Amino acid sequence: MASAEKRGRTWRARYKLPNGTLGSEPGFPTKRTALKWGEEQEAAIRAGRWVDPDLRAVSFGEFAKTFMSSRKKRGRTVGVRWDKLDNHILPRWADTAIGSITWYDVDAWQQTLPLDDVSRGHCVSLMSSIMTAAVDAQHLTVNPLFGRRRTRDTAGDAARPKAPKVSRDPRPEDAILVADRLGPARGIHVLTTAFTGIRWGEGLGLDRDRTLLERRQPWGAGEFACPILRIVEEYAEYQERAPDGTKRGYILQLEPTKNDGSTRDIDVPPFLARLLGYHLDDWPFERPFSTSTGKPWRRGNWSRDFRPACDGRDERERRQGVSARAAWGPILPGLDMRALRALHDTLQSQIGVKEPLAFEAAGHQRPGIKRHYQKPTPDMRQERLDGLEEVFWKAMRNAGLKTLWGRVDLRRSSGS
Repeated sequence: MASAEKRGRTWRARYKLPNGTLGSEPGFPTKRTALKWGEEQEAAIRAGRWVDPDLRAVSFGEFAKTFMSSRKKRGRTVGVRWDKLDNHILPRWADTAIGSITWYDVDAWQQTLPLDDVSRGHCVSLMSSIMTAAVDAQHLTVNPLFGRRRTRDTAGDAARPKAPKVSRDPRPEDAILVADRLGPARGIHVLTTAFTGIRWGEGLGLDRDRTLLERRQPWGAGEFACPILRIVEEYAEYQERAPDGTKRGYILQLEPTKNDGSTRDIDVPPFLARLLGYHLDDWPFERPFSTSTGKPWRRGNWSRDFRPACDGRDERERRQGVSARAAWGPILPGLDMRALRALHDTLQSQIGVKEPLAFEAAGHQRPGIKRHYQKPTPDMRQERLDGLEEVFWKAMRNAGLKTLWGRVDLRRSSGS
């Protein structure tokens, strides 16, 4: 039962803790207020709502390190979370007691971040995840950030649309021209991304033993068959962190795919299957989309080849120790592999790919109950393959190309 003790000019509350020992809280002006506070603590303990004041006083920074060390995520995800903590969240909240954080203060803070609105939301979402974990760890009774709607800045420059990274939406013609310029070893990666929608890391992680496997399904009175890419893993490049957040070196390593929807078989249209077959015959390494020594691409190394092919480059005369180089005009400045993946999804919409198959090919989990009821059929698959094949040959004509690396010939295509 709670009690009160005189301590100089103030009173101290005494109450029984869940473990049977006595807890105390000093500084009450009267015996009555001390007793009332102690009785409230014991009532909360009996109801399972009590939080140890010492745990409420733990700093957000200290608990965030505990949270990060106990949550085993993919390496890239861990790196992104630590970047948000180090660069934006901890400079403001590291020394703040976790029990004193309010939604009002967090909402006011997030509006001051020098980030786009989506990134601000990611910072608040990460904070909320950590605060929910604090509730589970009995540091708090409730997460004050959960389910709250952020205030968005709509004044001045915030209301203006941001300049796009790519000067215009990419076309299949752009993908073909860039691929042709890069040559077969690198260009095949560009075309595969644009016409299958694989992610960057998924392409690097693709194994030759999982390239051009065969899908077989009953189809009417016969059987549907087509070549596929089997996506089961990906390469991730990120800065490694110690459990306490200390930065280590950058690493590039294989990881499981992003989520269950990302582990998938992607149907390959005929033109691309032919090009991939030629590439596998020539390529001596395990990973079809790798450097000339068989190692996975680093983003920076890939950009040295890819950026000039998209953005253009100046002519370079031959001199001692340096080879001559022809000038390249720009094809689509700012184009990147992510935009090529988006191009594939756009093409799927253009040719009317049905939702069950469109989500599957993109590696996305379809929302809602329909994903459990509606499945891709061989008819859907054939329509997609026919549509992508037609788009490719039409784009070849529009680009003014009759051959591509001497391996596919417009004059011999079925659609010419």
